[in-house]
Formats: sequence, C-alpha cells, structure tokens
Amino acid sequence: MEPAHPTNPFQPTGTKRPLLTSGFLAAGLLLQACTVGPDYQRPLVNVPVDFKEHAGWKTAAPNDQAIPASWWEAFGDPRLNQLEQQVPNNYSLAQAEAQFRQASALVENARSNWFPKANLSAAYNRFRSATGQTQVVPGIRETFNTAVSAAWELDLWGRIRRQVEAGEATAEANAATMQALKLSLQSQLAQNYFQLRTLDVQKQILNASVAAFEKTLELTRNRYEAGVVGKADVVQAETQLTATKAQAQDLAVQRAQLEHAIAVLTGKAPSELTLAPQQALPELPSLPSAVPSSLLERRPDIASAERQVMAANAQIGVAKAAFFPNVTINIGNGFQSSRVERLLTTASRYWALGPAAAALPLFEGGARNAQLKQAIAGYDATVAGYRQAVLIGFQDVEDNLAALQALETEAQTLEHTVKTGREAVQLTTNQYKAGTVSYQSVLTAQTAALTNERTAAGVHGRRLNAAVLLVKALGGGWDPAAVQELQKDEGFNWRHYMPFPES
Repeated sequence: MEPAHPTNPFQPTGTKRPLLTSGFLAAGLLLQACTVGPDYQRPLVNVPVDFKEHAGWKTAAPNDQAIPASWWEAFGDPRLNQLEQQVPNNYSLAQAEAQFRQASALVENARSNWFPKANLSAAYNRFRSATGQTQVVPGIRETFNTAVSAAWELDLWGRIRRQVEAGEATAEANAATMQALKLSLQSQLAQNYFQLRTLDVQKQILNASVAAFEKTLELTRNRYEAGVVGKADVVQAETQLTATKAQAQDLAVQRAQLEHAIAVLTGKAPSELTLAPQQALPELPSLPSAVPSSLLERRPDIASAERQVMAANAQIGVAKAAFFPNVTINIGNGFQSSRVERLLTTASRYWALGPAAAALPLFEGGARNAQLKQAIAGYDATVAGYRQAVLIGFQDVEDNLAALQALETEAQTLEHTVKTGREAVQLTTNQYKAGTVSYQSVLTAQTAALTNERTAAGVHGRRLNAAVLLVKALGGGWDPAAVQELQKDEGFNWRHYMPFPES
C-alpha cells in the first residue's frame, strides 16, 4: 500500500517509484557509451632515419644520452648556473603559467557537465487575484516555497566527453607551451651570457693590444726623434692606438646592453644585476646525440602542436553530436504552503520527476553543418601546423649540427693562425728595431694578429652559442613521460607542471 503523501525520490523506500527512477538513470548511463566523431590518432609525418649533418659531427660520447633538466650545468660556469635558476622569476613565464592554470580550470568546468546540476531555492510570494476572476480563496494570499531541484543532461552522443577530451588536450598543449617558453628563456639567457663573456675576452685582447701599441708608439717616437724614421710612422702608430681604444669602448656598450637583457630575463631591473668581467670562456661540453624520431616526443613545441591536433579532433565530435537530440532529465523535491509555520511539514511536501525532455534541431539554416565544416577545417589546420613544427625541429637540429661541425674546423685553423700571428708580430718588431723593415710591416702584423685573436674568441663564443641552440633543438631537459605517468596514476594534477611553488 502506498503512503498517504508523495515520497521523496532521493529516499529509498519499498515503493516502485525509486526502483523505476534508478532503472531509468542506469539506462541513461548505459546509453552514454555512444560517442560520435573520430577517435584521435597522431598524424603521420615523414621522419628521416638520421640527421644529415650528424655524420660529420664528433662528440665525446657522454654516458647519459638524455639531456638533464639543468642542462646548462654542463658548461661548468657557476655564475651561469645561478642566473639560470632565476629564470622562473621571468614575467613572461608567469603569464604563461597563469594561462596554463586558466586552461586547467576549463578542463574542470567541462568535466562538471558529467554530473547533475542541483539547486536549492526558497521563495516567498504575496499576491491578490483580479476581482473579475473566479477565486477559490478571495483576498490577499501568501505562498512559501522551498525546493531542491536537479537537472542532468545525458551524454548520449559523447558531446561532453569530446569537450572534456578537447579541454584536456588543450591544457596539455598549454603545459608544453609553457615548457617551450621556459626552455626558450633558458637558452636565450645562456646565449646572451656567452656573448657577454666573449666580449669580456675580446676586451681583454684589445686591452693587451692597447698596451702593446703604446710601447710601439713610444718606440716609434724615439726613432723619429733620433731621425731614423719619418713623421708618418708616428702618425700611423697613434692612429692604430686610438682606433683600438675606440673598439674597446664599443665593446663596453654592447656588454652593458647584454647585461641589461640578462637582468630582464631573470625578472630583475637592469640596475639590480652586475656581472663582473671574466677572463676566459668555458670549454665546449659533451652533448648527447639523438635520432629524428625522438624529437616528436622530446621537443615541447612539437608536443604542444600535437596536443592541439588532438583538441581539434575532439571538436569534430562535439560538432557532430550537435546533430543529435539533446536529452535532459529534471528532478524536483520540496515544500509549498500558504503558512510559513506549516512549510516543513509532511503535508506540504511535493516531488516531481520530469520533465524528461529531448530537443532535436530541425532547421537552422545550415548553421550546424557549417560548424562541422569549421571543426574539420580547424583540424586540418592544426595537422599542417604540427607537421610544419616537426620540419622546423629537424631544421633546427641540422642547422646547429652543421654549425658545430664547421666552427670546430674553423677554430682549429684559427688556433694555428693566432700562434703564427704572434710570432710574426715579434719578428717584425725586432726587424723594425734593427731598421731592416718599415713600420708598415709592423702595423700589418699587429693588425692581423689582433684580428685573428678577436676572431678566435668570437668563434669559440659561436660554438658555445650553437651548443646551446642544439640543446634547445633537442628539447632541453623536458621529459614528456611525466605527463603520461600523471595520466595513469593520478589523473591530470596540473600543479605538477607549475614552475613556481604554490603559495
């Protein structure tokens, strides 16, 4: 026998209504197994077996082929290590981190659509019906209401699942983009730092040349006063000295600008950072080798492009699901009374199951078909972007492998040239003192020696720069396996990707 008053469907009883409701909801869950739209598959790309420039590139064959997270420590420069640790303070990275958290929140918002939406409401109404109408109770009336209502959209065609899939892929793309920016800032800082240290070495070479040229000028003046040489030799020696001093001053301007750039990269004002001059450049470190296929996983920018393809693929499913009926279920349970003291009594309670509504689009002027075409075109665009990112990745590695190979040969040649140039300066200076050669020979030898030494320092700096760029081209120290482990073990815990400690 049924109770005298309607029961609450949220309370299990011995009646058939809750059983019917539970069965209906279970059937709805079963129907959600259908998902329209294509399942994601990574786009095919033409990956070469090996790098073209790798054959001529020699390395010290390090034991660990993986690039460590703190890859800059391989250069053995403590000051560089300190600066790289400050890259997380960069405001561009902070902006990317905030955008990543924004994408993560959108994933949580999309997932919430899997669950019913429940609301608690309370209302009070005081009214009087029109006098020209039939009134059951004449005069002023009051009603009090309180209710819990829930609405649930059945994901019969996988629209919500595709939206969640797209959101997760977009968040992963943002995580990879943030890591790509971090790697770019780290490599940019290292490049600026090595360029600044190259200027330090070149400034040291110029200072040594200025000291040598001052001695040569003094020697020439003494010979002029003795009547051995003409005034032209003195003028040439003075010109050479002042020109070299001007070159040294020009390097000071470039160095200051690089120091300012490094300060900004570490999130500081230029006035907050001062780098003392350094007399030597670090040696070229051992670098790991790689095969082209590893770039598809190792480079964060390629990983970001690939996740964008996945998100675009899921959007096709969302667009296709829009062609099917949208089914929702509504449930209500509450109290209604004309007297507030009787509001929460059994006699004032009511419940409602429904309406269970389905909305099927019939005619929208081709809007949904246009949205599907837009989603397909967006997918095609992201596939092309992904393949282009892969090609650019291959080019970056090839460029820097070729640069390292060519610069190594050039450095070996310059090493011999610098040595012979110093010998030439010594010989011509002695001959000039003996009066067997003109000052022009000394000037030529000194200019050539200075140029060779500055060029040698510059080539060494370019080799360090190419090494940094090769590390960046190979993906730096980013390890995408951490993302997969989070998916398997903990789900998408986005805080693991944050470059800053949580406050």
